[in-house]
Amino acid sequence: MRRIALAIGFLGLALAATQVAAAAAPATGPATLVQLTPAADRTEAVALTRAGASRVDAVLRLWRLEPSLAKRALPTLRAHHALVFAQKERTYTVATTADTTTPDPLQPGEWWLSQIGVSGLTPPGPGVPVTIVDSGLDVGHAEFLGRPDTITLNPQEPAPLGGEHGTMVASVIAAPTNGVGVVGIYPRAILRSWDAAKGDGTQLESSEIAGGILAAARAGRSVINLSLGSDASDLSIDLAVSEAVASGSLVVAASGNDGDRGSPLGYPAAYPHVTTVAATDSRGAITSFSSRSNYVDLSAPGADIVVASALGNDWRPESGTSFSSPMVAAAAAWVWTARPDLNAGQVAEILRRSATDIAPVGRDSSSGFGMLNVAAALALPTPVRDLYEPNDDIDEVDPNANDYLSKQPALTTATKRSSRVAGRIDRYEDPQDVYRVWLPARARVTATLTVSTDGDLALYSTAARTVVGRFAKDGRLGLATTKGTHERLVFANTGKGRWGYVVVKTGVRALDASYSLAMASAKIPAAAR
Repeated sequence: MRRIALAIGFLGLALAATQVAAAAAPATGPATLVQLTPAADRTEAVALTRAGASRVDAVLRLWRLEPSLAKRALPTLRAHHALVFAQKERTYTVATTADTTTPDPLQPGEWWLSQIGVSGLTPPGPGVPVTIVDSGLDVGHAEFLGRPDTITLNPQEPAPLGGEHGTMVASVIAAPTNGVGVVGIYPRAILRSWDAAKGDGTQLESSEIAGGILAAARAGRSVINLSLGSDASDLSIDLAVSEAVASGSLVVAASGNDGDRGSPLGYPAAYPHVTTVAATDSRGAITSFSSRSNYVDLSAPGADIVVASALGNDWRPESGTSFSSPMVAAAAAWVWTARPDLNAGQVAEILRRSATDIAPVGRDSSSGFGMLNVAAALALPTPVRDLYEPNDDIDEVDPNANDYLSKQPALTTATKRSSRVAGRIDRYEDPQDVYRVWLPARARVTATLTVSTDGDLALYSTAARTVVGRFAKDGRLGLATTKGTHERLVFANTGKGRWGYVVVKTGVRALDASYSLAMASAKIPAAAR
């Protein structure tokens, strides 16, 4: 009996003690999402399941607790240090406007094809998939009925409750050449759909969005389109995006439709490594509704785009960054299929660098690098391959940390004393790269950075918690002694061998840069110790 009680765990006992009180006064409000520590996930899974919690994801140890259960369980979980985080579940909305009318569904002329450099090009056959995490896809719509390479990753809620927005987004990406309606940017794409909608099909809960991103990432590399957003960050979605990046997928998101309301920062658009897309109109100008921010990467048409409608089984014009994002997602899959040796980061960089600059001149918060240009993207030289992402902070490269998702090895080890790596940094998309390195006993370690514009270099010990922001002093072992495009850092480790972290950041004069980092070590002569 004692062994059984221990197996139930502290949470099971606490829940049993409060069961009567909870039944008398049920809690209301949104559910709570929690991430458990590895130990707690092992010991408390049975108690949570029996109490009615639902597991969002086993790998990330995410759980969803209804309000009454959260009220009872969270104090015990906190008291026993069983939580990594706990937060109220957030509701995301689709990134579409509501000011459209219904014209002749056979409205001719997809003007946006010429604007993004697609006219005259022949799209490839099936290749890298595009996954939409949205309100579901109406596979019975005339546009998609019998379409090959159309995959549903979970049950798709039918109209009138769901499917409307997801069907619209899907038609922008992959409406086939079938004699009806419109033709998508990449008509023969492998199209995958995850239905994350609740209620009227426009409200998407964060746990369902995270589940869709993870399902897409674990089904193999793909371009994941998120035509949705919220003005609040959500840790479960942030974790899911990080895993998608670590597993080799490219995440594309709408910038949002709050340009007329001051452009509050939106998520997932503002997460690092997410390719964020603004909306243009038929004149090639940024629309008034398109949200502005430093996280915008590029723009694509998003005003009066003719899309398939699940509710009427017809076609209608719609506006919103919801329809700009899937244009970029489809273009990314096209380029990736045509250039399969690229990785996701290189595809994103190619789309940014090949964009056609639009007003205002240069990289800006309205259009990012400019207008999507598929023809230019197909021809752009291959950029530096950044292999270690996500490696934005210490917890993403430390094998003992919770966020070590990429599983990339240390740059140097006790047996590998020198190494060279290339990468890219961007003040908003990828502000720093962190590498785990071995500092040999009684050795002089040298880090040499060669950067395209301006970069900074530092070395930290394992006492450091984070390197986010400008170089913190906590755990810092040294800064580069030279500045600019060539930096050199030398550290003499006079004690025993230990781990450390080399950090590359954008310099104060640079928004982004590519770089090469070389590491080497040599024994300190006995006379100099």
